[in-house]
Amino acid sequence: MKVILLKDVKDLGKAGELVNSKTGYARNFLFPKGLAIEATPANLKQWEEEQEKMEAKRQKEKEEALELKAKIEKITVELKGKGGEGGRLFGSITSKDIADKLKKQYKLDIDKKKIELKDNIKSAGVTNVDIRVYPEITANLKVNVVIE
Repeated sequence: MKVILLKDVKDLGKAGELVNSKTGYARNFLFPKGLAIEATPANLKQWEEEQEKMEAKRQKEKEEALELKAKIEKITVELKGKGGEGGRLFGSITSKDIADKLKKQYKLDIDKKKIELKDNIKSAGVTNVDIRVYPEITANLKVNVVIE
């Protein structure tokens, strides 16, 4: 029996998916708990319309992410830190420092969790940092660390 999931169901699928389910499972568990609805022609038509809206929304978000990527790749963020000989910093530059500088100087509100920094930056110089702007789109930001 084909059903449209209203909520995520373990081992069956995510919300908004059209899946095959055993008839008894659907009638005795999914429908009474409000986890799914039967895929009748009327429900299928409504589901297809919702899928088209979701696809248009995803496409718009992807275009905005590409624009943000272009903006980020033009930027070089300059951060200052105290350091000693050989260009080593006494502390380190974290993803939070980078996010704060982007927000303060360039008005770009990027979550620190999206900044993919393998290790904190502990030396002076230019470092390339990846920023995940969309699930499959990554921007490359140049971070220049200068010793005060």
